Amino acid sequence: MRDFNVFGIIPARYASSRFPGKPLALIQGKPMVQWVYERVQSSEVRELAVATDDERIAECVRGFGGRVVMTSPDHASGTDRCGEAAEAMSPSDNDVVINIQGDEPLISPKEIHLLASAFEDRSVQIATLVNPFRDEALLHNPNVVKVVKAKNGNVLYFSRLPIPYLREGGAAPTQYYRHIGVYAYRYGVLRQIVQLPTSELENSEKLEQLRWLENGYTIRALECDYQGIGVDTPEDLSKLVISS
Repeated sequence: MRDFNVFGIIPARYASSRFPGKPLALIQGKPMVQWVYERVQSSEVRELAVATDDERIAECVRGFGGRVVMTSPDHASGTDRCGEAAEAMSPSDNDVVINIQGDEPLISPKEIHLLASAFEDRSVQIATLVNPFRDEALLHNPNVVKVVKAKNGNVLYFSRLPIPYLREGGAAPTQYYRHIGVYAYRYGVLRQIVQLPTSELENSEKLEQLRWLENGYTIRALECDYQGIGVDTPEDLSKLVISS
């Protein structure tokens, strides 16, 4: 029997340089944020909320019956926004908060369950999803983040470059791993990491999760077969086919 509850938070902001108003973009006649909310709502989360600083998004979420937590417009990351929203939901330090990207309308209860189950191991502080690369071209795309795991399943490093690097004559790993940017945290850990200053590694790669590793926190990498398409531009919408 679990000794923790699971809380889901969907950070959603209106301002986006590549796709303003993205959470409200219609997919098959329904706003993207509603797709994400309803798919997560059917999972095991005890409470679910959209965290936003924009009244247009808040009005949309309330319109389909969802819960909204209004947050500061000054947050630099989805994790920071999650931290503020989670405080309003009053979890205990041992409870689990799952940060679901608002541009992942293909997320399913299967991935939520996988993340939550990781915390049955009391040593897990933070968990995230990875999957094997199936397209070699993506391995060299800096917008697709690569992960190296330790034998115990914890992350050794994230990078925008293909890692590990193959020096001439070096043996290729049996598998390269792609990072899927959905995170889960013990709430007590989330409260700590949102207080950390920006780190050197984070500034180098522009990856906030390196701040956590650089400060000694551990991240469990969970392998899944989820092949969701994050929506970064209006053109990405054309790639989506969602079954209800």
